[in-house]
Amino acid sequence: MGKSDELQMNQENLADAWRQTLPEVMNKADRSKVLPDESDAKSLRVTIDTAGHQGYSFDFKVTYVDSREVRVELVDVEKENVSVDERGDIIQQLIQDYTRHLHECAQTLQQLTHA
Repeated sequence: MGKSDELQMNQENLADAWRQTLPEVMNKADRSKVLPDESDAKSLRVTIDTAGHQGYSFDFKVTYVDSREVRVELVDVEKENVSVDERGDIIQQLIQDYTRHLHECAQTLQQLTHA
């Protein structure tokens, strides 16, 4: 992987692009928040709040491995502001869905990130 394949985009502009694009690939009723990761210039912090009565909040770290590929890591799952065990079937299914949405968002933004 050469230097030319590294992410060349300003982190704040990248976060803005994600804020605009992520709601388009997610379930319409879910809410998301995207912030630059202050400790890693190639990463974003994404929080997704589930719709309805479940009240789950998922925190992810999305790191650009290069200009096209992201690594998605689950940081925490909370229900009503309390950390919960993420090993349950329902939560695992939601984690898989949201991870897929995050990868879809990164793919959609490739025309910006892979200049």
